[in-house]
Amino acid sequence: MRRARRVVLGAGGAVVLLAALDAYVVVTVLIDIAEDVGIPLNHLERATPIVTGFLLGYVAAMPLLGQLSDRYGRRPLIHACLAAFALGSVLTALASGEVMVVAGRAVQGVAGGALLPITMALIGDLWDERERPVALGAVGAAQELGSALGPLYGGVLALIPSTVVAGVELGGWHAIFWINLPLAALAAVAVHLTVPGRPLRPPQAGSAGTSHVTTGAAGARTLPARRVDVAGGGLLALALGLLVVGLYNPDPAKAVLPPWGLPVIAAGVLVAVVFVWWEIRSPVRLLDLSGARKGPLLATLAVSFLAGAALLVTMVFVQFTAQTLLGADALGASLVLARFLAALTVGALLGGLLARRVGDRAVAVAGMVLAAAGYWLMSRWPLDLVSAGLLMDLHLVVAGLGLGLVIAPVSSAVLRVSPATEHGVASAAVVVARMMGMLIGIAAVSAWGFYRFQSLTAHLDTPLPFGVDAATYQRQLSAYTAKVQEALHVEYTEMFLVTAFICVIGAGVALLMPSAARAR
Repeated sequence: MRRARRVVLGAGGAVVLLAALDAYVVVTVLIDIAEDVGIPLNHLERATPIVTGFLLGYVAAMPLLGQLSDRYGRRPLIHACLAAFALGSVLTALASGEVMVVAGRAVQGVAGGALLPITMALIGDLWDERERPVALGAVGAAQELGSALGPLYGGVLALIPSTVVAGVELGGWHAIFWINLPLAALAAVAVHLTVPGRPLRPPQAGSAGTSHVTTGAAGARTLPARRVDVAGGGLLALALGLLVVGLYNPDPAKAVLPPWGLPVIAAGVLVAVVFVWWEIRSPVRLLDLSGARKGPLLATLAVSFLAGAALLVTMVFVQFTAQTLLGADALGASLVLARFLAALTVGALLGGLLARRVGDRAVAVAGMVLAAAGYWLMSRWPLDLVSAGLLMDLHLVVAGLGLGLVIAPVSSAVLRVSPATEHGVASAAVVVARMMGMLIGIAAVSAWGFYRFQSLTAHLDTPLPFGVDAATYQRQLSAYTAKVQEALHVEYTEMFLVTAFICVIGAGVALLMPSAARAR
């Protein structure tokens, strides 16, 4: 039985890793994709839906499709999600315009977002309460590994030379998505051979002789189909969609928000309030944490939300900084970001060790303060980044260590304030909060940053090679490029300063987390 469960855990962890890799892989090649689908570099705000489209689908689908797996079984839903993930990958790889690439990423997000809660629910089916945290930790590690390896994974695959077969481009950034087809197929075979096909629950003591319940793989038992909170899922998706649309400004030259921004954001907030009202009163909930202590739970999820916002802003705009100010290619930029991601991983390990000794709250507060210091140092980067040398690396390491320290205490605190029967849902809630922070954070911070860039370059006239000699044109072009570089530098450093403030707020909220040093 133990060996069978390990095989199931390996298959589930593999599909979670596949989805997590694609959640972050696009940050490496975002500029390359933008150029290929016709987005000019001075209007990169039009590329943000490539990121937010995936995250919106990921967050909106995660709790609802997890519930559907209770009704129809884990294996059928995982197969459906892998098929949809492959379809989204094909749409993205074939995209020749903005709409198609965003649509492909959104389909990928919907499919990828469902794989984590379904896998966590599968662990709840097959592991008893005493052994379950270890299995949940393994799945969580696969999720975090995807976030750490995703950008580097994308940078390596993007090096595949351009290859056209039957008019279809297979190399470059396209290879990142084409390779998902054989990977999804292999994952589907593994799931089919190892994962039970019916909704299951773990065996209880003394139940071996029960005859009226059908047994599945690893001795698990089938449950009656549960109701699904379709209304709650729809309200959550609508609220997040309205907030993202309200924050997306395709023409940030005149204002931070588009003309429809404030009323759409207000509508999103209103729908979010209705969603909370519904979840309080509905007998069937997307994330039922009714047994948890509400104050500490909400504070801990808020810290996860703010850490997620800081994390994705870093992953996107450090990549932009390296490619535009350092002149690095996709792989070179991902290697710059790798300093931050390596420190993030080390910080996550240290956070778990320290939290056992001094408590979740103290480590989370310290991590957010350290991250704020790192981002403040990053906001002081000089225009000539080459001259920054090791200081740039050091600042990235400080920020990464700080955010990494927060990961384990947040997960531990949520489990501690939740009853054992809700640990799977509580673990999913941490991920949902972090992904929501990524979604709203990147939309809001990039809206400000792109507005600043447009306002700083509004007075610049692009030089043209007409009516002037070649030498004069080159001087004009060099001067224009230098001013654009200065504007980009101001944009990026101000965004890192905003991220430092986000971490300061996170440190304040972390003071409200539960303080016990050990989980029950």
